Amino acid sequence: MYQIDFKHPVHVYFIGIGGISMSGLAEILLSEGFRVSGSDRQKSPLTAELEAKNATIYYGQTCSHITSDVDLVVYTSAIKDTNPEMIGAGALQIPMLSRAELLGQLMKNYKLPIAISGTHGKTTTTSMLSEVLLAEDTDPTLSIGGILPSIGGNYRVGNDNYFVTEACEYTDSFLHFFPKISVILNIEADHLDYFKDLTHIRDSFRKFAALLPQEGILLINSDIDNYGDITEGLNCKVITFGSEEDADYSFADLSFDEMARPTFTLVRNGRKTDRKYSLGVTGKHNVINALSVIAMSELLGLSEEKTAASLQKFTGTERRFEYKGDYHGVTVIDDYAHHPTEIRATLTAARNYPHNTIWCVFQPHTYTRTYAFMDDFAKALGLADRVVLADIYAARETDTLGISSETLQERIKALGTVCDYFPSFEEIQEFLKKNCTKGDLLITMGAGDVVKIGENLLLE
Repeated sequence: MYQIDFKHPVHVYFIGIGGISMSGLAEILLSEGFRVSGSDRQKSPLTAELEAKNATIYYGQTCSHITSDVDLVVYTSAIKDTNPEMIGAGALQIPMLSRAELLGQLMKNYKLPIAISGTHGKTTTTSMLSEVLLAEDTDPTLSIGGILPSIGGNYRVGNDNYFVTEACEYTDSFLHFFPKISVILNIEADHLDYFKDLTHIRDSFRKFAALLPQEGILLINSDIDNYGDITEGLNCKVITFGSEEDADYSFADLSFDEMARPTFTLVRNGRKTDRKYSLGVTGKHNVINALSVIAMSELLGLSEEKTAASLQKFTGTERRFEYKGDYHGVTVIDDYAHHPTEIRATLTAARNYPHNTIWCVFQPHTYTRTYAFMDDFAKALGLADRVVLADIYAARETDTLGISSETLQERIKALGTVCDYFPSFEEIQEFLKKNCTKGDLLITMGAGDVVKIGENLLLE
């Protein structure tokens, strides 16, 4: 396999360079003196920033973009073998790495690579840890799957000590990594277009945990069913966090302020401490995320005071219960939740947020996920007072299952929740304008482009 070496920069071409993760990796290489080029479907703020830093970017993909002076081609899992640039790279016998393989190679250039995994919460937890490390002036290198306001983007280049990144399980991507510290936040069924079932997913996380060297450390949520199956026989040190007192790190005295932000007392090894933490983000699920960061902070010998201050200061990344604005007295929030567990966590947190009526405008993400979790989606969305559905966001898929948002609408209504469906964003916006009233909470939700609905309302 091709080996990236910061001491010997080369010309790297990214197919799909405008993606949130690919653009961050491209910027890291640019900052290390590499020559970077690539392609994407259309111009975006991320590609514009890359071009401003002297990356060469083509819009549209053709074989002619791949020239003999390219030393390495990087691609994402969405790129098929029939892609003309993949074919061009093969014809010229240029080495190729997947995005995950490149990320794994980058890890080898840092003294302490840290990988944050889990079905949910990766971006938020990676961002929380990033804020703590920044407050300690550790000058970390960061690769985040969302925009972190404090660094003005999704990546940061620091020194060669700490490298913090998300570790996604989809297509077993994280099995290409070389971490020395890993976090497993949770393990649930998802990405069933790739994984066969939950057993297959758990096996993948087990393999991820086994990547750690003997001197490595695994932090794992002990609320995961039979988490011992994941940790059994590992040579590395294992630290647990979770909601039960038998975890190494847990919590007590949980309360919420008027904006649904939690405060809790840290429980260490079953004993309450005198340390209280208040979070700047909402929901009980973020208490669990924060516990993993607190455990990491203590592991690294960081300041309790600075850790507490950083967690309180952190108000989230873009599209994670993000306050977008006020529309004639209606509070508009946007959230990336696209799995039933995430939806349940977001809407539960919303119950503690000021509201009259909670409106959830949900855009299902992929046909396979919608099909696999149809009943779970219906139950989770029922935590809202009113649900409005947009069409399914296909992403990488085509409809081979014969389902639609109208199918989901029927399930939601059968459970007693008022649910409307409209095929276009324009129709949804007009419906909301006529029906939302002052004091309501409007949440646009999903991993697609549903955010545009709230943003368009706020422009009026």
